[in-house]
Amino acid sequence: MRTVPTQISCTAFVGIERIAEGTLQHVVAIVKDTLNDKEFAQLLIFDDFTGKPIDIDFRGKTAEVLQRLSNSAGHVPDAAESEQPTRRVGRPKLGVVSGEVTLLPRHWDWLKSQPGGASVTLRKLVDEARRSGKNESKVRAAQEASYHFMTAMAGDFPQHEEALRALYAGNQDRFHQLIDNWAPDIRDHIKTLAENAFIKEET
Repeated sequence: MRTVPTQISCTAFVGIERIAEGTLQHVVAIVKDTLNDKEFAQLLIFDDFTGKPIDIDFRGKTAEVLQRLSNSAGHVPDAAESEQPTRRVGRPKLGVVSGEVTLLPRHWDWLKSQPGGASVTLRKLVDEARRSGKNESKVRAAQEASYHFMTAMAGDFPQHEEALRALYAGNQDRFHQLIDNWAPDIRDHIKTLAENAFIKEET
């Protein structure tokens, strides 16, 4: 097993001010080297994808903090460890792998009657479903990230609940209007997190 340093994108705030952004390693190094004890008491670091705060153990020197962060980031198997013990069915060199699909007889009859047969039809159906659900997934992820960050950093701001309702309703103009007077760094970060929450369905 080999250690993989975490490279997630994140943003650090002290109170209502944004003080650093970038990879977690980069942000942790900056805040460790620049903040005093009083500022550390107000520090929050957020994952830019989920909008959730990240807990960091800042004890010791910067190098020690980064080493702990790297060691706890997780492991992935080396190439030799990830090899499959048995040969996979299909056409692996072409990226085609066999798998099991369980359907009723009428489903198989319909698939076999389609141009190209069952396999071609199933691949087309899967690709179409992936395309149609892509925007929906982006919207949902942006809504959730915005919700988590807003709850942590703007829960007592004016019109917070109204802003959340506008966010989940997909009303971008109303959403921006409601948060316009919030602390600039927090407002601007929310707008960034919520950008994909207002994607319109493709026609």
